[in-house]
This record gives sequence, structure tokens and C-alpha cells, in this order.
Amino acid sequence: MPVQITIIGLGQIGASMGLALAPHKDNILRVGHDKKTEVEREALQKGVADKMEHNLPSAVRNADLVVLCIPVSQIRETLEFIALDLKKGTVVLDTSPIKAGVQKWAKEILPEGCHYVGLVPAINPEFLHEFQIGLTAAQPDLFTNGLFLIDAPYQTPEKAVITAIDFVRLLKADVVIADPIESDGLMSTTHILPQLVAASLLNATIDQPGWQDARKVAGRSYATVTAGLAYQDEIDSLRLSAFQNPTGVVHALDMTIAALYSLRDDIENGNDDGVAKRLESALLGRKRWLSERTSAEWVKPAQSEAADFPSFSERLFGGMFVKKPRGK
Repeated sequence: MPVQITIIGLGQIGASMGLALAPHKDNILRVGHDKKTEVEREALQKGVADKMEHNLPSAVRNADLVVLCIPVSQIRETLEFIALDLKKGTVVLDTSPIKAGVQKWAKEILPEGCHYVGLVPAINPEFLHEFQIGLTAAQPDLFTNGLFLIDAPYQTPEKAVITAIDFVRLLKADVVIADPIESDGLMSTTHILPQLVAASLLNATIDQPGWQDARKVAGRSYATVTAGLAYQDEIDSLRLSAFQNPTGVVHALDMTIAALYSLRDDIENGNDDGVAKRLESALLGRKRWLSERTSAEWVKPAQSEAADFPSFSERLFGGMFVKKPRGK
């Protein structure tokens, strides 16, 4: 009997997961759900899922795995809506960037016997400079050569964590087991901060003195820096994410403000060498990061770490994806 994986939210992340799972559809029943029926229709035409179920309780009732690919502002309400219809043993995943609040909601709302594990996707580096969002941006290889941080709350059963790990591997991505506090700190710096900086630049320039003329000549640099705020499914989620990890976000903002003040002081004091060093350091740092991110040659964990545990494939797919020992 095929394993049912229900994907709730068919934007770029959710739809890409569905497409990435397509090669396994003989063993997986992909059920899709989106709050917009037109998105469901288009996603079904694109092959994102094997069936759509617009009734949310029905979409999760027989699911072995439920993946929430929705804005963080919708997660609590969705958990409340589906909780009573989840069967025992269902693992619930989510892809929101900050996990502190989501973990609390899951602990409070999910019934006994159901388990939550958080996923934080870092996409295929080939798509880093593409700014489309939504279903139209979905790609079957969106996660190839990417990685997922896996955040499991304290005392999460090992079986649920392994299920999450093997699900990620079906997407052809690497896995990093992360402490939720550490994960939220990383995402505060690399995900939340760029968007808040974009918002600050926009607030500092738009409708300020001179903007009537400045808007006519604002070009690629302005568009690129402010793009982090523009490509959002729902701006309210950014606000919620910032408040879910205020300590990490405030620290990241303080570091940014300190860097700006240092640059400002060097310019005001005519310190040409100081400005040159800061700009050169930033440029070289970006090149190094982009090269490392593109190559994706991160240190991989030893293959034997999970060798003693039955895999998602073994337990749910009858071993179809398990390599047979040589000579047998």
C-alpha cells in the first residue's frame, strides 16, 4: 500500500517537493492542498501531486507524513484545524525559517502519538539568483545539492527524526541535524536580517526628501538590495518570525548597525584606506561565500551514523530504495 505524503501549501517549496517525489509515485501517494483552488488545479496539471484534496481534514486523515509549506502566520491555525484528523504515528514537518514558536504550537496542539520535526531548507545554489515565487517557480531539482537543517524538539522519538531525514534524502538534499536555538540564530542572520535591512533601506529612501527625483534613477543596486523584502508570500510572516527569536534578531541588527557606523565614521573622517579595506573585505567575503555555496562541498557526516536504524524506505517502501549488499 503506498505511503501517503500530504503537502499543504503549493508555493515554490511545497510544489517543488511534490515534483521531486514524482519518481517515487509508485510507492508514494502525493496528496496536495492549497487554500486557493486555482493553485490546486494548476499544480495538478503540472504533476505536483497525484490528487488534490481541498478539504483539509480529508487531506491529512490517512497521511503518514504531513508537510506544512505555508507562511508561519498560518501554521498555528492549520495545526489546530488538522489535529483531530491525524492518525496515530503521523509525522508533521514544516518549512518555516524560525522554529521557536512553531515547536511550542506543535507541542500544545498535536495529539499524543503524532510527532513534529522542523525542516529549514537551503535550496539548490543554481537557483539563488532567481527571484520568482509561488507555483510558477517550482522546480523538481530545487533542493538538489542543497541541504536541510532538521530541528527536532527534545524527546522527539528517534523514528520520527529518521523519517524526516529520509524524506529529505528523497529530495536529493543533504541533512544537518541542528539544535533549534542554533538553527534560529543562523536563520536570524541569513534570512530575517537581509529582509529587515531591505525594509530599512526602503523606509530610509522612499518618500524622503529627494525621492521624487531619486525614484527615476534607482537602478540595479537598489532593486537588488531591496529584493529581499519584495519576494514574499506574506509580509506578516516576517514580522512574526522577527518576534519569535528577538534575541537573535536584535543581535544581528546590532552587528549590522555597528558595521554601518564604522563605515560612516571612516567616510566622515576621510579615512580612504579604512573604507577601501572594508569594501574589499566585503567583496572578497561574498565571492568566497558564493563559491562555497555553489560548490556545496560541505563536510559530510560519516555514512555509518544511521546504519543501525531502519530507513524510511525499509519501513514504508518495502526496501525499494535500499541498496542490496554486493554479491547477493
